[in-house]
Amino acid sequence: QVQLVESGGGLVQAGGSLRLSCAASGSIFSINAMGWYRQAPGKQRELVAAISRGGSTNYADSVKGRFTISRDNAKNTVYLQMNSLKPEDTAVYYCNADIKYLSYWGQGTQVTVSS
Repeated sequence: QVQLVESGGGLVQAGGSLRLSCAASGSIFSINAMGWYRQAPGKQRELVAAISRGGSTNYADSVKGRFTISRDNAKNTVYLQMNSLKPEDTAVYYCNADIKYLSYWGQGTQVTVSS
């Protein structure tokens, strides 16, 4: 069984920063891609950023230049540094990990950006 546990969400003013963390635990041999998704009320879940095991990254256009994804393979952990936050970044953020052709999700962490 694999578990993903996110932390670091909260309430921040526009222009502020937050750092999300997601730690994977359980029956893990090797994690392939890891990523962060978000879902705002009334909207579909969307990819925010993803990172391969080797460190290649891709970002949604809306967060390029403001968010940075990174990972620590030794700790099975992925991070999302979010700077210059905007009210439109408000959403529940979910961690995702691909392990042995299966996709796992965290429980989500709320990020609220006030104007």
